[in-house]
Formats: sequence, C-alpha cells, structure tokens
Amino acid sequence: MHKDHDVEKTLIQQHLANERTMLAWTRTAIALIGIGFLVTNLHYTIETSGTSNTDSFINFIGFFSVFLGILTIILSMISYFKNAKSINNQTFHSSRYTVILLGVFVLIVAILFAIYFVISI
Repeated sequence: MHKDHDVEKTLIQQHLANERTMLAWTRTAIALIGIGFLVTNLHYTIETSGTSNTDSFINFIGFFSVFLGILTIILSMISYFKNAKSINNQTFHSSRYTVILLGVFVLIVAILFAIYFVISI
C-alpha cells in the first residue's frame, strides 16, 4: 500500500510540473501577442513619416506575432494533454521538438524586429 502512495505522489508532482510548463508556454504566447500589439502601436504613434513599405512590414510583424502567440497556445494545449497521457502511462519522454519550435518562434519575431529597427533608422 505504501508503494502505491509513493507512485501516486510522484505522478501528482509530474502532473503539476506539466501544468506549470503549459502556463509558462501561455505566458510566452501572451508576451508574443503583446509585443506584436506594442510594436505596431508604437510605430503608428511615434512614426509620422512612415513609408508604405515600412507600414506594411510593421503590420506583418504585428500579425505574425499574434499568429505565433495563438499557435503557441494551441501547441501548449496539445503538448499538455499528450504529456498528461504519457505521465499516466509512465511513458513520458521530454519533447525536444516543441522546445526547439518555440525557440524558433521567438527568434523569428526577434529577427523581424531587428530588421524593422534597422530599416526605420
């Protein structure tokens, strides 16, 4: 009986860690969405002589950031349920691809912002 309690306790800790991971992904998604809105809003508030190309590029960055944020939320939910199932089956393996994918998302947004700042100077 004592061993079953220990296994249950371990699974609870793993499920709670899974929830914290999903919440961290959600915070990252909110940050991506917020940055998209922030940069777009700042561009139109500060820049008075923006060209059509610059305006289109900043709109693309804003939409792309929101899209990546929404995609991150969807991927975090998929990962959460997949991990919960594998924790229950005790077949959990860390998901390197989702971590790499999220890193690539953030890197793409950062590169787009860098390009914007270079062309807007």
